[in-house]
Amino acid sequence: MADSKISALPASTTPLAGTEVLPIVQSSTTRQVSVANLTAGRAISATQLTLTTGNLIVASGQGIDFSATSGAPGATSELFNDYEEGTWTPSDTSGAGLTLTVASAFYTKIGRQVTVSAQISYPVNVNASLASIGGLPFAANASGNFSGSIENNAGLGAAYLLFGGATSLLVKQSTSILTGLSNANLSNALVLVTATYIV
Repeated sequence: MADSKISALPASTTPLAGTEVLPIVQSSTTRQVSVANLTAGRAISATQLTLTTGNLIVASGQGIDFSATSGAPGATSELFNDYEEGTWTPSDTSGAGLTLTVASAFYTKIGRQVTVSAQISYPVNVNASLASIGGLPFAANASGNFSGSIENNAGLGAAYLLFGGATSLLVKQSTSILTGLSNANLSNALVLVTATYIV
């Protein structure tokens, strides 16, 4: 069989299916190998990769490894292995059984960092239970607590406190993170939540 260069093959507009068979000489013996088997389970090295159509699909648990660069002291991982975005469902977790009206609620997860946002309306109520907004799409990392501000039209300086391992934001006074706000404080209020935490 005469050798041929790939560049000498006739042009084709049909993509390879992977079932095509090529002759391969191995230890002086010519064998047939499918196109799909040429790279199965083998690392591919390239200086640049350009996708003109389609997506780069990474197997579950795998990712982009940046360990070739030097990490800062205390670095525990240089593997980027997750990106996700979607919606979540904020709910009253104060025990008062309030029905929150949710205009929008989105989240983005980049690696271990999660950012959630929501626009919520509280019902008219006189409930004295401490306000708590649950339904976060991921539980916070158990090793730390997270806090930040919450905007509202009730004239209150509000903040949230998210305990490690929890999926609910406790609504607090921004002037005293240890002092909680009651559901009654947020009666008929529009609440805008933006929270970023680590899982």
